[in-house]
Amino acid sequence: MNILIIENFWLGGRKIRPSEKLLLNTFSILPTLFARQLAAITPKKNSVEVVDERYSTINFDKNYDLVLINFNLSSVPRAYELADIFRKKSIPVVLSGWYPSIMSEEAKTHADSVLIGRNEINWLDLLNDFEKNKLKPFYGPKNYDKSLKIPPTNVELPGFVLTGAIEATRGCPYKCEFCPEANTLGGSQYFTRPVDEVIDEIKSIPQKTIMFYDNSLTINTEYSKTLFKKMKGLNKKFFCNGNIDKLAEDKELVRLSKEAGCVSWLVGFESVSQKTIDEIGKSTNKVEKYFKAVENIHENKMAVIGSFIFGFDTDSGEVFNKTLKMIKDLKIDLADFCILTPFPGTPLFDKLEKEGRLLETDWSKYTMRNVVFKPKNLTSEALLEGVKKMYIEFYSIQNTVTRVFRGLKLGVYPFFLVLARNAVANMNSKFLYVSQTKK
Repeated sequence: MNILIIENFWLGGRKIRPSEKLLLNTFSILPTLFARQLAAITPKKNSVEVVDERYSTINFDKNYDLVLINFNLSSVPRAYELADIFRKKSIPVVLSGWYPSIMSEEAKTHADSVLIGRNEINWLDLLNDFEKNKLKPFYGPKNYDKSLKIPPTNVELPGFVLTGAIEATRGCPYKCEFCPEANTLGGSQYFTRPVDEVIDEIKSIPQKTIMFYDNSLTINTEYSKTLFKKMKGLNKKFFCNGNIDKLAEDKELVRLSKEAGCVSWLVGFESVSQKTIDEIGKSTNKVEKYFKAVENIHENKMAVIGSFIFGFDTDSGEVFNKTLKMIKDLKIDLADFCILTPFPGTPLFDKLEKEGRLLETDWSKYTMRNVVFKPKNLTSEALLEGVKKMYIEFYSIQNTVTRVFRGLKLGVYPFFLVLARNAVANMNSKFLYVSQTKK
């Protein structure tokens, strides 16, 4: 059976820029690992091709027996377009991803079947039924248990790929009101793979550097400590995500991550206002602990990548300068600045829809770079311009040079991470945001 798996991350029809391709390829930054995990677990008797439209062109004339399209929210129009094209050719289509998991009935109008949730066992069941000509309209979700085997992830992208990818744990129990992953069916169920299984996969990854796609490696600190201890001596370098509370409080965890080869932690600060943090339900964050968390990471010579979101109901015009000042005081090495986006299926979406504050339901604009709702204490234009200002000022030449030289103190790998990410951010800065016309 010839199977095509499409990982769809829609770029609005434009081609990927060389600077974007450099960053995405080098650090293996993918929308999710799910498409590649499905390919990995597919029985070897089948022929499987994985295509990512950011890099490759889909061959619509090839004779496929089954097509699966995995996509995110901003990709909905394109995913449905692709599905309709294949179905007109009488090729069965399966849709997967967190959006079709939430809007399964809608997705079914463009597909022969919908794969709900992230449990790969559903995919094996689907393939068995398909071979028997008994394909069901919906599959899943199933609860995670010890029988679940998350397959190894083979990342193959055009060009130079410096970093491999892996998933040791899955799910997030915290369910912040804006988070689409934790609020998806099964998304808040936390699952850990056997540590030895993860170690075996790490050993098999050809790249020296690895990116952990786990929501956070600080949810179960005892598990992560065991993992880090067993990673010592593997001669690997890696990047991972973590939460403020444990990074500030558990010095042993931070130290062990460094000894295991950690180069940087991506931390969801989200806001510098405790009032905002409390309202969005980010229970792991205490603003008073931000400095301690960054200090612990830097003392162990690792970089800090901070994620910040703007547009919460508690945000006013002052939030941008306050955030920029704290970021400089914290001496964060890299930062992502996003516009709050009410993804369907989240409590935030339900709240704004009920209040009549949604300005846009064109899912292709739900990229965290557009204002798609009416802010409470800001105009849409002020929110967009404020986030632009954050990006421009943080990644100014002077500030960038300061961070890069400061990164020298962290060692070779963190330094080159800081250098590369800052360089690419500068190249992409003028492309990050589109014009916003609605107020």
